[in-house]
Amino acid sequence: MSTVNVRLEHENRIAILTLNRPEAANALSKELLKDLNEQLDIISQYNDLRALIITASGEKAFCAGADLKERATMNEDEVIEAVGEIGSVIRKIENIEIPTIAAINGVAFGGGLELALACDLRLANEQTKMGLTETSLAIIPGAGGTQRLARIIGISKAKYYILTAKRISAQEALNVGMVESIHSQDSLEIEAVQIALDIANNGPIGVRMAKKAIDQGFGQDLSVGLQIEKECYMQTIHTEDRLEGLKAFKEKRRPKYQGK
Repeated sequence: MSTVNVRLEHENRIAILTLNRPEAANALSKELLKDLNEQLDIISQYNDLRALIITASGEKAFCAGADLKERATMNEDEVIEAVGEIGSVIRKIENIEIPTIAAINGVAFGGGLELALACDLRLANEQTKMGLTETSLAIIPGAGGTQRLARIIGISKAKYYILTAKRISAQEALNVGMVESIHSQDSLEIEAVQIALDIANNGPIGVRMAKKAIDQGFGQDLSVGLQIEKECYMQTIHTEDRLEGLKAFKEKRRPKYQGK
């Protein structure tokens, strides 16, 4: 099921969510956010899904952030509401149980980069430019950027990029750990799908519990993190998939995981 502003494809246990406002650099308008929120609700109902790829239409922009033309018509209360809605949708992406991959196929500024930072993995094409540029507009990243970027690349580097509002290349983003890899425009989605397939071939309960343990344990005291890891590990013990993994290893074949 798709909408005007967001396309959703679902095949081979992988979903691809495509922002579809290329004429507006896939900016986060109120209508796009509404459609994106609806599509995320649909994705949550897929029982067989193992990974989600988020990308965008066109070759120039992944997402330019908030729709500034729309924002210019808003009063202060409406701006606060709009920023809150962006943050809510991005948090929804972050809280998806399955792994998420941002295939950044063009510029990603402001809220667009904040959306990508909420994903578990980020791939970029060679022409990508990105940055949290809000301070150049006399505001700050308001949809999680100050928090997520610091956790991904470290507090000092995050301060540098946010305070300078610097726009950086894909190569610089790779150098500082903002993205995992760089690909050509033609191969970006292919590489994202391959990573998603690699994830989908593993035990789905184990993958979800590994993601949960990392996310919930990060930043905690080590003893707390180890307890979280133990609790997540215990969720895999009584599964049919665990026994199937052991049996397949013994029989020297590929396991057939059912998510049970």
